[in-house]
Amino acid sequence: MGMPLDERLGADIKRVEHELMGAKQAAVRPAGLTVAQYSALLVLAGQPGISAAELARRCRVTPQTMTTILRNLEAAELIMREPHELHRNVLETRLTDAGRQAFELADQRASAVERSLAAEFTERERDQLRALLGRCSKVLTTQPRD
Repeated sequence: MGMPLDERLGADIKRVEHELMGAKQAAVRPAGLTVAQYSALLVLAGQPGISAAELARRCRVTPQTMTTILRNLEAAELIMREPHELHRNVLETRLTDAGRQAFELADQRASAVERSLAAEFTERERDQLRALLGRCSKVLTTQPRD
């Protein structure tokens, strides 16, 4: 084995990411949403009319995955999609009233998870953690892969 499991930072990052997603899934479930759907509604709440392609980028999913997420949200009548007034081949996506209500409940509960997590650290520690994670991101996105 090239490196023992207990020395692999990736395993720790994956464990915490999995735990965070589990906590958020439990938080948004009463709103009838998945974490992926909540993420899409979060972006849409701040940027109504955004294209599906841009929404996929912001949610860090593939366009195909976003298409599925949007179809499910539309079927649940949480979003509506209409052609852009100038670019007819671009669909603008917006929350419906029901979508806004589901989002607000989910966001209240998901924000509580985030606040609970943040409360475990001082402001300085949070800044330090973000800086360390930024370094992780940089090394993983800028180093050539063989």
